[in-house]
Amino acid sequence: MTAHLFAITFDAREPMRLAQFWSGLLGRGIVDDPHDGVLLLPATDNAFHIRFAPNQQPKVVQNRMHFDLTSSSLEDQRQTVARALELGARHADIGQGPEIDHVVLADPEGNEFDVIAPGNNFLAGCGFVGALACDGSQAVGYFWSRALGWPLVWDQDEETAIQSPDGGTKITWGGPPHAPNGGRDRVRFDLAPAVDTDWQVEVDRLLSLGATRVDTGQDGPGRLVLADPDGQEFSLLTHR
Repeated sequence: MTAHLFAITFDAREPMRLAQFWSGLLGRGIVDDPHDGVLLLPATDNAFHIRFAPNQQPKVVQNRMHFDLTSSSLEDQRQTVARALELGARHADIGQGPEIDHVVLADPEGNEFDVIAPGNNFLAGCGFVGALACDGSQAVGYFWSRALGWPLVWDQDEETAIQSPDGGTKITWGGPPHAPNGGRDRVRFDLAPAVDTDWQVEVDRLLSLGATRVDTGQDGPGRLVLADPDGQEFSLLTHR
């Protein structure tokens, strides 16, 4: 059996403050993370936690991953934007033109996210967190499809997307050009081995798929840091 996506991890100067923002926006409960940090519990439309890990290094470039939040109507989109701003978000300029119908925001620590306009067929049925949109190659989309056991739901013009067989949030990769990460990636995957799966067997499987070991010394006990074929860091929990 393959590892499962336990959490999307955000580095944060103030983990609890950032968790409170996303809890208020997404309507998810907050719990302590025994591996250091704060967790948002999964919602029914999403199988993974969201983790906020302490890290005092400043954000210097646009993140290579961001959430796309869905809307059921223009009024719903407006209300989501208003709620986000009230909780501490701000409008963000990432070079989007006036023809773009989604709204680009940044959370209180500058992490970008989009509030998508209604009528997006690609995200229909995915839930409020419609997608985790990533900068990355076609090859890395193939890697994560095999690593997580999630089928490809889009593979065209070097763009890829995967989705759990149970539905929910899609993970997408936009193909070239690829943005620099400006150092350590501040948004990452946390994987957990499947129940009754030998941890070292899972490490070896991920390495055989194209992952590499990364010795950062920053994620603390209980996790091994690896990198996918694009060099994007992720962690494999040693136990949960």
